[in-house]
Amino acid sequence: MNFLDILEWYGAISAVVAALVVASNISTRISCWAFVLFVTSSAALIVWAFMSEDAEGIGWQNICLLAINLWGVYRYLIRAEPDAGSTERKPA
Repeated sequence: MNFLDILEWYGAISAVVAALVVASNISTRISCWAFVLFVTSSAALIVWAFMSEDAEGIGWQNICLLAINLWGVYRYLIRAEPDAGSTERKPA
């Protein structure tokens, strides 16, 4: 397995895991870390796509998804405000 295969499979598997976590809506705290996983997935797929032949579409798609995922990280992890009476942080 070469470096491009590792990037491709990491990007695919981590995106599926992150989507499952967000869709499960276990907690805001868990969902915020799923967005961090989404960011790493998008980054891996961007590198993979532009280093591979004929995969630029996936690269551009993941550039857009990276921006969306960074918004999720900002909203859930950076800008989040603690809820009164709870130790869990909720998005602002």
